[in-house]
Amino acid sequence: MEERTRALVLSRVVAGRLTIPEAALLLGLSERSVWRLKSRFVAAELDPAALAHGNAGRVAAHRLDPALTSRVVAFARDGYAGINDTHLGELLAEREGISLSRSSIRRILRRAAIASPRRRRAPAYRSRRERRAAAGMLVQLDASRHRWFGAQQPFASLHSAIDDATGLVLAAVFREQEDAAGYFTLLGTILGGFGVPLATYSDRHGVFWRSARERESIEEELLRRRQPTQLGRAFAECEIELILANSPQAKGRVERLFGTFQDRLVSELRLARITDLASANVFLGDYLARHNARFAIAPADGESAWRALPEGLSIESVCCFKYSRIVAADNTVRLDAVVLQLPPRVRGSWSNLRVELRQYLDGSFSVHAPGGRELARSSVPGVTPKLRAREWSRAPVAGITPLPRDKNHPWRRYAPGGLRGRPPLTEYPNR
Repeated sequence: MEERTRALVLSRVVAGRLTIPEAALLLGLSERSVWRLKSRFVAAELDPAALAHGNAGRVAAHRLDPALTSRVVAFARDGYAGINDTHLGELLAEREGISLSRSSIRRILRRAAIASPRRRRAPAYRSRRERRAAAGMLVQLDASRHRWFGAQQPFASLHSAIDDATGLVLAAVFREQEDAAGYFTLLGTILGGFGVPLATYSDRHGVFWRSARERESIEEELLRRRQPTQLGRAFAECEIELILANSPQAKGRVERLFGTFQDRLVSELRLARITDLASANVFLGDYLARHNARFAIAPADGESAWRALPEGLSIESVCCFKYSRIVAADNTVRLDAVVLQLPPRVRGSWSNLRVELRQYLDGSFSVHAPGGRELARSSVPGVTPKLRAREWSRAPVAGITPLPRDKNHPWRRYAPGGLRGRPPLTEYPNR
């Protein structure tokens, strides 16, 4: 059809009915191309076949082998089903020795009527927040509840921490649900592998802060301030600023990380046939190394902002649950069903002494005197219990000054024959 159209226009040019500029406008070509085609057309005695392209009917030099195309389609429908185009190209190169570009794989799969597992939609407009300049300035924390091990497996929560400046995934751990123990595990890994960041960015989950709607305890009412959560206390000890996001989009870097994980990590866990938390946590070590090599970038400022732990602190003393307790008369400290016996004191007894009870991530406990000296420690249990953050304190909080007793307070006025804080019933004749 194209050759016949060109022949029709060029025949009119040869007959003098059209000029070269007019022919170029009709054919969508440059004037130089029209002159070249006219010369070929006249030399071939107005034969339209002379206008055909030189490669017509030839096999393209860069054409993919049909057998290779069939293999890619077979992989995409069988062992690598449900994997996006870019990830599929990387897996084929790593495992099958097939190196193809994303565009080639996309073209092959769409011709075979294999749609992409990820649906694209136009994003809503939001202003961009620039990355922090140096590594360690800001760490984003979050957890994603998802069926990581397949549609038939139960939900699990993947806790992750990502550096804002570099996009480096600092730590990740699978837990049955989003909890403080999972974030303590992340914090311990970050402190041991990188250092102390300047700030953390998280959502308003109850493990990070206490909502104003939550009822205050008696101790908090007397102190006139909220007691922090266990994680809030740990961040304060490390001098880490805690920034709370007002929307998921505000901490978009970690949200997009979970989008990548739910696409790539789910597929790789399925290929590795992993369906339990313990094996998945072991698998994360190798996966995160490959993920960071693929997606991490260099920071704008090469000087790192990671800091050392404040003097007198250790990772174990920070990443644990701490409770304030009063030693009982039998020199024991209790937390629910756990009872720790304190050793004999050189002088007197430990009774009525305020101590700090710590529960570590391995399930063991320790008791510490006000100065920080360790008084007792339990052994590590054979089976690690399910760790959870209990109430901050069930004993009076240090620093509270009891209010003076006011005999004239309404609650302390008892009228003979009357109710507490009310006049006698004789003043109510209708009763």
